[in-house]
Amino acid sequence: MDEQYQVDLEALEKAATGVNGTLDQISVQKVSDISHDESEVGHDGLASTLSDFLDRWQRGVGNLAKDGQEIATRLTANVNAYRSVEEHTHKQFHGMLRGTTDPAVKQ
Repeated sequence: MDEQYQVDLEALEKAATGVNGTLDQISVQKVSDISHDESEVGHDGLASTLSDFLDRWQRGVGNLAKDGQEIATRLTANVNAYRSVEEHTHKQFHGMLRGTTDPAVKQ
């Protein structure tokens, strides 16, 4: 069985960008912007119930936004960590190969 470990850094970056894009949209269109005035709803009790629902919904969206920001931050941190390790490893191997194949290097 051929097992390889690979990380698609571009996919991680796109995921972080997607989460951040959603968070941007949430910040522009607030739940509280949904009209719930009695004159527009047509009934005082319904307007009150809708207002309570929208308040709870806004808190839920806020909690999801916090979680989403944490996800995006961690995805970005992982991309940066993988790139750093990849760059360091590339430099190490490049130095090793130069040291063994370069006739100017004394061994």
